[in-house]
Amino acid sequence: MTSVGDDVHRPDGVDIGADGDPAPDGRRHPIDGLPVSVRTRIVEWAADVAGSAAPRDLSPVLQKVARFAPAKRARRAAAVLADAVQHDEMFRAMVAEHAAKLDIDGHPIIDRPAAAARAVLLGSPDADDLLAEATAGQDQADARARVGELERELRVLTIRLARAQEQLAAHAAAPPADPSAEVERLRKRLREQGTRLRELQDRWDAERAAAAAHGQASDAELDRARAEARAWRQRAEAATDRADAAAENVRRLRATSDDRRAVDDRRLDLLLGALESAASGLRREWHLIGGGPAPADTVAAGLPTPAGDQRTTDPVRLTLWAGLPGAHLIVDGYNVSKTGFPELVLADQRERLVRQLAAFAARTTAEVTVVFDGAAVATSRPFARGVRVLFSPPGVEADDVIADLVRAEPTGRIVIVVSTDRRVADDAIDAGARSAQSAVLLAAIGGTTTGGSPG
Repeated sequence: MTSVGDDVHRPDGVDIGADGDPAPDGRRHPIDGLPVSVRTRIVEWAADVAGSAAPRDLSPVLQKVARFAPAKRARRAAAVLADAVQHDEMFRAMVAEHAAKLDIDGHPIIDRPAAAARAVLLGSPDADDLLAEATAGQDQADARARVGELERELRVLTIRLARAQEQLAAHAAAPPADPSAEVERLRKRLREQGTRLRELQDRWDAERAAAAAHGQASDAELDRARAEARAWRQRAEAATDRADAAAENVRRLRATSDDRRAVDDRRLDLLLGALESAASGLRREWHLIGGGPAPADTVAAGLPTPAGDQRTTDPVRLTLWAGLPGAHLIVDGYNVSKTGFPELVLADQRERLVRQLAAFAARTTAEVTVVFDGAAVATSRPFARGVRVLFSPPGVEADDVIADLVRAEPTGRIVIVVSTDRRVADDAIDAGARSAQSAVLLAAIGGTTTGGSPG
């Protein structure tokens, strides 16, 4: 459940904020910090997933691990698999999906380490409880193993003591040539065995006491963890109830506010309607005729236009012109390309210029047309999005095609012609267009100028 006002700590180690998303300081159980039995289950599942997954879904390191024999994969690459589960989100999700499909709870005796491992991978709310149970179970198993080892050693020593006593009795029944020395040797050996037996008995008693104390401490810790989890659940439920109540209050206030606003909007709408009706009545009464030019436009139409306003040597101003609504940029192709990069062959000049013009068109939204002399062209025309590429027909210069393009445009549209040819620029200005030299366009589009004369 989500909460309002307080963060909730998920048992899988991730802090949940009030909006249900992981808090910025969220944590995840480190694989290396899990109990050995739980970590072993996760590594075994990771080995199975690495062997069955498609190579494209695995990192290069896991692809090498996948080539190991199935029986050796978890044993030889345990550290690599654990690190991948901890830091590779995609691989961790694959292992979690594999764990979710396992029937762990369906057996009469539940595998506690496997259940805890699955809860850690899936981020289940009871992950901490299951980890505590797995830790307690592992500690008890380790204690039982140590007690078992001590019991086996005690049995071995007991057998050896019995044999020594039998040998002592046999020697007592048939004394050797030097009975005192042999008896003393056997007594010394018997004392040593008795001493070791008492030490072992003391160790066994101490281990049993330590195991019992550790088991009691683990049970107490498990009870404390369960009580804390229940307290968190109660806090989350209480916070959820408060959030539901607050949401209901907000809904009621919003409904009341909407009703009031609807009434106010209706009153304002009636007032505006009355004003519109009054204004329409005045227009009809006074016989007003609209649609004429603005007064400033009338004065501006009678003033001469300075010739300098139609030409520019500023790349920034050229860019501003191209950014005006509906602007059309017409470029004298070879005039610009031979000015900017004459060291290239014509085909490369065309490709480079068209590519740079495409970027300029995308930046300014202008319509761009570039015209090349087509008499010596025998290759396909370059293509770029947003740029129209034209070749003049045989016997016709590109200058004439540019003039036709300018004359075809409607009066009032922003048309910009780029060429260092004085005749082309003058004809464009006479037709109502604007002009700029090739070097200005090259500076605006990021090209270079070398000072060479254009063709």
